[in-house]
Amino acid sequence: MSRSFTIKALSVGAIIVVSLLLLAPTLSEKLPAWWPSFLSEKIRMGLDLQGGMHLVLEVDADKAVASSIERASQDLVRKMREDKEKLPSSKPEVDAAGRITLNLMAENEKARFEDLVQKAMPDFVMEPARTLPNGQVAVALKLHDKAAQHIREQAISQALETIRNRVDQFGVAEPEIVPQAGGRILVQLPGVKDTQRAIAVIGKTAQLEFKMVDDTVDPRSASKAALPPGSELNYIYTRDRSTGRASKEPIVIRSRASMTGETIADARVHLDSQNGEPYVSVAFNDIGKRQFSDLTTRNVKKRLAIVLDDKVQSAPVIQEPITGGEARISGDFTMEEARDLAVVLRSGALPAPVKMLEERTVGPSLGRDSINQGLMAALVGGLAVFLFMLVYYRLSGLAADVAVVLNVVIIMAVMVLMQATLTLPGIAGIILTIGMAVDANVLINERIREELRLGKSTSAAVEAGYARATVTIFDANLTTVIAALVLYQFGTGPIKGFAVTLTIGLASSMFTAIVVTRLIFDYVLTKYRPKTLSI
Repeated sequence: MSRSFTIKALSVGAIIVVSLLLLAPTLSEKLPAWWPSFLSEKIRMGLDLQGGMHLVLEVDADKAVASSIERASQDLVRKMREDKEKLPSSKPEVDAAGRITLNLMAENEKARFEDLVQKAMPDFVMEPARTLPNGQVAVALKLHDKAAQHIREQAISQALETIRNRVDQFGVAEPEIVPQAGGRILVQLPGVKDTQRAIAVIGKTAQLEFKMVDDTVDPRSASKAALPPGSELNYIYTRDRSTGRASKEPIVIRSRASMTGETIADARVHLDSQNGEPYVSVAFNDIGKRQFSDLTTRNVKKRLAIVLDDKVQSAPVIQEPITGGEARISGDFTMEEARDLAVVLRSGALPAPVKMLEERTVGPSLGRDSINQGLMAALVGGLAVFLFMLVYYRLSGLAADVAVVLNVVIIMAVMVLMQATLTLPGIAGIILTIGMAVDANVLINERIREELRLGKSTSAAVEAGYARATVTIFDANLTTVIAALVLYQFGTGPIKGFAVTLTIGLASSMFTAIVVTRLIFDYVLTKYRPKTLSI
């Protein structure tokens, strides 16, 4: 045997061994204790094969616009206070039409106010002012339509990223999270069994706010109608561990948040050293540290309500300024609830609420049926191809059959290496690849037959057959790979699964059809030197 043949044989042998090692965890449930951890990955099954969740969510982008206008009204108050001569006016309010309205105390303040809006609030347009009978000037600011549309688009984009971060921390392998028309988001979670917990984590708004408690009002006798302006009635919910009963205690808090959770850098679960109950510790970034330090410094000995999604979790007394940039959220959580809360706080709050439009659970039994049917289709199709090659091309067809089997093994091994997900369309792609692999061998064998009919020797016919067929095989597979790449780029989950297996299969089939079968022919021609070929 020549040196080049030995190198080729060793290379092909190494590829076969590595492929079988990668597939061992998938083929066998029990592996020896010494088996290396980096070879323990199995083929990942898609939603249609192993079961899981299929969700369609809709982002309420209009709420994001409303929240942005509300924040702009608060910024307007701050900017007017920071003005050198201070613009006297009523408190800015947001009306039902989404406009910021306020009354300037005098007509001569209008020009200064217009200048302030142009410089500090370029996304807003000032509507014509009205002079009231008492001499005040009523003004209204409206958000530009383009700015409102940009906020909606940003809300959907941010919601998509936030949901993806939450799913990643939730520990789902190969999730499918893609935007759809109309502000909708498709979420597919293969292998998820606790559906209610997954929905709670994904759809939780997680809007964290810090609000001061209004201790001037007795919450037990307070009513919403009798509350002072700027205050609201809320409740602290607690649960009896022994009986499981929930109770609520009224509390009056300021309507406007002193600080929000937008500056959270990290959130972790800890256990209370006194009662052993879990709580969530949040750490702020540099901006949040300054804000929290200033908030606690100005309100020592006052109660600070920690509000999550409009529910008061706790209301501790600020004993001293907190300058370390950390806060503690305790709310009678279970360990699982505390972990889920830490996940959503770390991934960030959703910019707007999301609605569940569609929820489907795919059972694992349906996935097993799909796998069995797909394997049966592959087995029947493969057996038919093998028999045809043996009958039509005799022993040369056997070499092609060996190449097809090795092709499937390499495809599955590469999928394990790439941590790609096998779906039902992916199985279809593998079955199609079997046909494509045989097609390459048909071209090679027909070329060899033509050369033999011209009277060439067996070795010369094999050499010429491979030389002429290789270019045709390469061109055919290249055009198919381009189509598969387009499918992967613009397709959704099932289409991508088909494109992945088809692309891997085409590359593998070229290797097995051109290199492996040629190696078999060279071995037979070198060792036995036959005068004729069984083809």
